[in-house]
Amino acid sequence: MDFKWSHPKNIGMPSRQISPQSFDEILSDLGDDPAIPDPHGIRKAPSSKSPSSAPHNQPNKNVNLEFLKGMDLTIQAQKIGGLLVICACLLGVCGGLYIVYESFISHTQSIAQSSQKEISALQKEFGLLREELEQGQDDLYDSFDKLEVSIHSFKENKPLSKPSDKPKALPHEGELSRWRYLGASQKGNFHQAFFHTGKQSEMFEKGSVVLGDWRLSHIEKEAATLIHPHGRTIVLKPSKSE
Repeated sequence: MDFKWSHPKNIGMPSRQISPQSFDEILSDLGDDPAIPDPHGIRKAPSSKSPSSAPHNQPNKNVNLEFLKGMDLTIQAQKIGGLLVICACLLGVCGGLYIVYESFISHTQSIAQSSQKEISALQKEFGLLREELEQGQDDLYDSFDKLEVSIHSFKENKPLSKPSDKPKALPHEGELSRWRYLGASQKGNFHQAFFHTGKQSEMFEKGSVVLGDWRLSHIEKEAATLIHPHGRTIVLKPSKSE
């Protein structure tokens, strides 16, 4: 039996032909509704469906769903495993870089510390040398100042040089100094000396007056000594020619 479903004319839509089977399926999907009359008994009870079709299709659907779920889980596990491997590699690379960086930093710090120690030692030595140089410079300046003061003081306190008063020559002293001693002779207690006065030869006994107040005090082979009462002495020696 064909049912014609038509919209009201005022809507202006074309009519559609629905087969009884399609209509029954629609009603079956909708279920029993007491508001819709069923005078011809077209609507079928829900039990009219084939009980064998549902149980047959249900296990296949469950199997397919489980298979799909399993595949999805496998794919997800593979993705997660790949991500974990990549993360592990990145962590390893980062760890290696961090170790290298820390080693470089520690090595750089050790070099910097040793360099700083050497610089500090050099600065200390330079400071000591500078202090010694400054101390030596101060001592040198003090020495210069003392020397300058000494020179200035010496110039100011320099004693006036007075010509030394030469003792006045005694009478006949110059003349006797020009005599030459010729030698000596001794006969018994008489000890005599011979002189050349520049004009002639003279002989005098020991202790006798030679000229003026000068006396012959000593007669020896190498020299003859004349003395004066004022304490002057004249020593006459033989000439080299003799």
